[in-house]
Amino acid sequence: MSLFQGFGGDSNKQSAMDYTTFNKEVSQGQIQQVLIDGQVIKGVKTNQSTFETYIPAPDLDLMNYLIKHNVKVEGTAPEETSFLASIFVSWFPMLLLIGVWIFFMRNMQGGGKGGAMSFGKSKAKLMGEDQIKTTFADVAGCDEAKEDVKELVDYLKDATKFQKLGGRIPTGVLLVGPPGTGKTLLAKAIAGEAKVPFFAISGSDFVEMFVGVGASRVRDMFEQAKKSAPCIIFIDEIDAVGRQRGSGVGGGNDEREQTLNQLLVEMDGFEGNEGIIVVAATNRPDVLDAALLRPGRFDRQVVVGLPDVRGREQILNVHMRKVPLADDVEAKILARGTPGFSGADLANLVNEAALFAARSNKRTITKEDFEQARDKILMGSERRSLVMREEDKESTAYHEAGHAIVAKLVPQHHPIHKVTIIPRGRALGVTQFLPEGDQISQNRQELESSIAVAYGGRIAEELIYGKDRVSTGASQDIKQASAIARAMVTEWGFSEKLGPILLTAEANSLRSNTVSHETGKLIDDEVRSFIESNYQRAFKLLTDNLDVLHAMKDALMKYETIDALQVDDLMARVEVRAPAGWGDEKTEPAKETTEPKAAVVEETVKAEETVSEEVVQDEPVVAETEEPVITKADSEQKKEDK
Repeated sequence: MSLFQGFGGDSNKQSAMDYTTFNKEVSQGQIQQVLIDGQVIKGVKTNQSTFETYIPAPDLDLMNYLIKHNVKVEGTAPEETSFLASIFVSWFPMLLLIGVWIFFMRNMQGGGKGGAMSFGKSKAKLMGEDQIKTTFADVAGCDEAKEDVKELVDYLKDATKFQKLGGRIPTGVLLVGPPGTGKTLLAKAIAGEAKVPFFAISGSDFVEMFVGVGASRVRDMFEQAKKSAPCIIFIDEIDAVGRQRGSGVGGGNDEREQTLNQLLVEMDGFEGNEGIIVVAATNRPDVLDAALLRPGRFDRQVVVGLPDVRGREQILNVHMRKVPLADDVEAKILARGTPGFSGADLANLVNEAALFAARSNKRTITKEDFEQARDKILMGSERRSLVMREEDKESTAYHEAGHAIVAKLVPQHHPIHKVTIIPRGRALGVTQFLPEGDQISQNRQELESSIAVAYGGRIAEELIYGKDRVSTGASQDIKQASAIARAMVTEWGFSEKLGPILLTAEANSLRSNTVSHETGKLIDDEVRSFIESNYQRAFKLLTDNLDVLHAMKDALMKYETIDALQVDDLMARVEVRAPAGWGDEKTEPAKETTEPKAAVVEETVKAEETVSEEVVQDEPVVAETEEPVITKADSEQKKEDK
């Protein structure tokens, strides 16, 4: 066994030696050879036994001391460090700083693909030919808009048909319309029908905090589109990047304006983009830059407006074919009862009706579910948990009755659909009107009737309780009536003194005041004149029909909700019929629990033709109604239901 094998042998066979003994044996000549590795000394004695000791502190004279006593001294070779490792150690702080910078830049830029070096890359999502399943069959209620965009589909399928006659397909198509009318859905249907690649991006995806990033993304998006041509680029909410130039804070150096400039060049610049059709959507075309709307860029503007009654029926059929319906549900009837609803509103109507049916554990969606869903959308959710004092409930009933009576008596006002004192949304009560058809414009008589109806609730409270006890519940009514009256004077030219002159600042005008002090005073006087005349008209109508006001209050306190048929009964001063389904739900359980007691009371009434004072004190609601027996049974049933 060699000496080094002895050193590298099992460490357990080496005897431990303290440093003092080591020095003593060196001086005695008992140490033959040592191997020094840092502070560890391994060695061999003259009797060939091994040992190990440790240097407690640096000893500079140890080498001379060992050599002086003829001890063979050896050491270990230092570990070799590679060149790359030394560079890494020296550059590690700088690399750490660069990594931190990249991390923060990725977070600021949304962590897009490619990391911090992909700021200028397009964020448009590419959808293949088979990924889009939407077709024109899924789009309803906008037949004219579909006709306008069908040419795009024909061109993308067979471009030579148009090129033979020198025709050029529009470079861009701008879809304009209110929110929820189906602009994005129509763009998907174009790509689904044409079976071409579809790039989808939002206008806000172009704009970033660094100047030039948006323009770079526009260039990259069109470069990708050229590789996939023919294709469609869809920019949703283009008004986020296409606003008029010069209105920003940064002037010409503003990031949004540079992005818009690049978009203008890509759509119609020196280099043509054949086979690329840009479809954009917005509900604010008035703020778009004029250069963006000119022919050659967005050649065609397609208006996707609110659907008419036939369009609403088609949209309802599209959404209702996905849900189980009862036999009493007809899309035609629902369409007539939802004027002003957009496609998104109708989809929400079907969904809310399905939720109502699910809560009742029904297998199909009934007409009643759609009625409840429509009331929820138009008036808000019922707040039956709201605790109202009896006097507040009565005041609300008079208020809503005032609206309803004036609406029935003034000319050319929308028909009443429902009156309720059940709190819905932020209102304590609601009088709901439904137009008989789609309304495009209003005449002066309709507008003045709306003002009179708006003040009907406040006037009813004033007639019953006096001016000192009029509540704040008419705040929204006053706001609505004042807005109508001011628009009649300043916008619609219904004032005889001022004439048909626009007296309001334009939406884009920088002038804050467009009228003189004298004209402003005359406007206020005319607005007050419209309000005063219709206030007095509503006051007279309610004064002449005070008995109907009390009767309608009683009906609302009893039923909480009355419909158009019951309002007609009240106006005709005949006995009010019960709402549909109200008697079945209220009186049938009462017969099981209170029939004996009700029979005794009925016999007493027939015999004495009066109600005892004790019964009146126990049930004060009975004294306020004309039919105490039925009302008593109803009241007892309500107690038992609670």
